Amino acid sequence: MAEPREPRTVAAANGIAGDQGFGAVNPPLYLSSTFVFPGFERPGSYEYTRAANPSRDLLADTLARLEGGAGAVVTASGMAAVDLVLGLMGRDDLVVAPHDCYGGTYRLLSLRRDKGQFDVLFVDQGDEAALFAALARKPALVLIETPSNPLMRVVDIRTIAARARRAGAKVAVDNTFLSPALQRPIALGADFVIHSTTKYLNGHSDVVGGAVIAADKADVEALSDWAKITGVTGAPFDSYLTLRGLRTLFPRIEHQQANAAAIAEFLERQPQVSAVHYPGLKSHPGHAIASAQQAGFGAMLSFQLAGGVDAVRSFVEAVRVFTLAESLGGVESLVAHPATMTHASMGAEARLAAGISDGLLRLSIGLEAETDLISDLETALTAIDKAR
Repeated sequence: MAEPREPRTVAAANGIAGDQGFGAVNPPLYLSSTFVFPGFERPGSYEYTRAANPSRDLLADTLARLEGGAGAVVTASGMAAVDLVLGLMGRDDLVVAPHDCYGGTYRLLSLRRDKGQFDVLFVDQGDEAALFAALARKPALVLIETPSNPLMRVVDIRTIAARARRAGAKVAVDNTFLSPALQRPIALGADFVIHSTTKYLNGHSDVVGGAVIAADKADVEALSDWAKITGVTGAPFDSYLTLRGLRTLFPRIEHQQANAAAIAEFLERQPQVSAVHYPGLKSHPGHAIASAQQAGFGAMLSFQLAGGVDAVRSFVEAVRVFTLAESLGGVESLVAHPATMTHASMGAEARLAAGISDGLLRLSIGLEAETDLISDLETALTAIDKAR
């Protein structure tokens, strides 16, 4: 039988019925920390789980196939995945990163810079002049986050990757918000794809993990070696659960983004909302780019409440179907307040520069009925009016 090529089939079936021992349809879970040496000075395919494990390797293989990469490294968290790529940098290297990136990434980059491990330049990558000036400094790495977290800004991966390559830089794209079901950065010129597998890939809010997929085999080997040395590799059970979640990635995200589109259109009509950030809306400034490089618009959106913090408090205390919590990409719908939650560590000045105001809320849309979700939002928006 020919190897499956369609990503949907890879997600659902990679590794199925491959068990040579007992013919298990579902791939077995290998919890062992260590493995037998067949003889003296004769190691087997696996020696120690920090270095390699069959359950983790199957997840890595599936992710590499989905993203079109030469291989992947599965890590213990999404931040470990970001840091694994940064581990390839030297102290004289420059990293160009988005000025409005995820708060945890911003904090990691800033602290690594402050320790003298490399230099960082935070840039509005949608600003042609700013990006040109940044690339003129010959960075070693350009980190892209599109759509951005939480403002859903979209940048052209293909164009930035081409310009970065001419400047001698490698390109890493955080693809957490869309997953390979909706965007494949390597096909657009990226060298690395980063995921918090905690989010859409696992999809059930019960595992923390990450992954880096590389386009080039030499980069895969470098990442694998560094992951072994630092011990950031993911646990076998977490890998097993993530692969189980990955099986339903495509149908999950299709339903979730249909809900998100309906909610974005609903919010755009509400008087309490001053702005809605969702690339699927034709009013979104990045709509054309998103339409060209994405296979869908995803299930993340953010919106600005006209009443500021007081309106935010009334809103989040009134919701019942949405849950006030960090993270995203699970089957349940969540609401987060970036300024006090996911991006609190950026500091007020950096948030202001990025455009993250105190009245901004971020939604991760789940699998609930569209009518229930919109009804819940209506109730919360009405609560704002009642509190005035």
